[in-house]
Amino acid sequence: MTELLNEEEILTKAILVGLESDLGGNEYFSDFDHSMKEMKALVEACDMEVVEIMTQALPHPDNATYIGKGKAHELADAVKELEAEYVIFEGNLSPAQMKNLVNIVGTPVWDRTNLILEIFSRRARTREAKLQVESAYLQFMLPRLTGMWQHLGRQAGGGGSSSGGGRRSNKGIGETQLELDRRHINHRIAELSKELETISKTRKLQREGRERGNLPSVALVGYTNAGKSSLMNRLLSDSEKLSVLNEEKNTDKKVFEKDMLFATLDTSIRRIYREDKKDFLLSDTVGFIENLPHGLVKAFRSTLEEIKYADVLLIVLDSADPYHKQHKQVTENTLKELEAGDIPRIYVMNKSDLLPEDELRPTVPNENTVYISTKTGSGLKELLEKVTELAYGKAKTVKALLPFSKGDLLNKLHSCGAVKSEEYTEGGYLITADCPMHLLSELSQYEERNS
Repeated sequence: MTELLNEEEILTKAILVGLESDLGGNEYFSDFDHSMKEMKALVEACDMEVVEIMTQALPHPDNATYIGKGKAHELADAVKELEAEYVIFEGNLSPAQMKNLVNIVGTPVWDRTNLILEIFSRRARTREAKLQVESAYLQFMLPRLTGMWQHLGRQAGGGGSSSGGGRRSNKGIGETQLELDRRHINHRIAELSKELETISKTRKLQREGRERGNLPSVALVGYTNAGKSSLMNRLLSDSEKLSVLNEEKNTDKKVFEKDMLFATLDTSIRRIYREDKKDFLLSDTVGFIENLPHGLVKAFRSTLEEIKYADVLLIVLDSADPYHKQHKQVTENTLKELEAGDIPRIYVMNKSDLLPEDELRPTVPNENTVYISTKTGSGLKELLEKVTELAYGKAKTVKALLPFSKGDLLNKLHSCGAVKSEEYTEGGYLITADCPMHLLSELSQYEERNS
């Protein structure tokens, strides 16, 4: 794993290579130029400078070198001429293709998955995120060990005589080293799994504690760099006065935001205060991207479970991006993989300030679509109204007799401004309240019904 570069250091030179084939290889973006543009942005997010972009057109990827032997040697010449330190491919390479290309170009070769893993390793800040990235990285490297020790295997392939039995070993040093590496990596993956399981249990307890507070949970999801962290920070700023009244400073709880891919990896959960007392918990999660490595989705599953248990999803889309419909599809498919496809959602069309007025119209066939701008603040009031509507639902007027032991439930009703009348009786608190949907099941057992 590579450490973050210091600002004064010169950017690493990289050559970006793309293959346009009849097989496509990109499920959502038929535009090859767009795929290359996104890859260039990923390379730059990894603190690298793209000094050359090379493309190749083939009916299908070459089994040995992905781009064909002739093009691979042309790439090797470009590496020498431009003094490139890395070669990065737009697609995903097989272990054999990667090994062959390294032998030809004489410099490290990365594919799309390798690049995203590197970006994640640089962005990880918490212990959990670092463990998750390491686990995904080791699982990625395991099938790519073959060939790393081939030079030793050729030198000592005949093996010496074994002591006592006189039998000759067919295992070279290279093969022995390969087995040791595999054993070490498998052992480390097992260790990481145990540590992540422990962290997952802690996260579960924390989530259960939040659920006992009975505040609705709202999760920000969407394509990377769509503006999720910007939206969270804007909502935190707008509720700053209310948070101070509740002895909490929202300005101290802002999350990192930057105009770059995968600026945020760690899940952050903040309370958004409302004047109508219909507060909610808002979580910011890692962004999605087309062809997000399966190992990363698997490794980050415990973190992404915050999405699975949300009451409402805010699918944030960059409305000024001509590919926002494709980004929406990538997000929807990832949500299904996380078993979160049926959660109520609001489509948040961010960066609407960059659109002409005549383009401010729903492009998603769903009534829960809101155009906003985190920069100007437009549309945020409508968004919060829709969040309240989905998170709290239509309140039901309930008359109930709460035992004195259920003072916590009474406090919850007061906190969301639901109590219309309250009377102390011998049997407990006799109340009339407009009960939000998320508290209805807890209150219904004490409801007084007409006989």
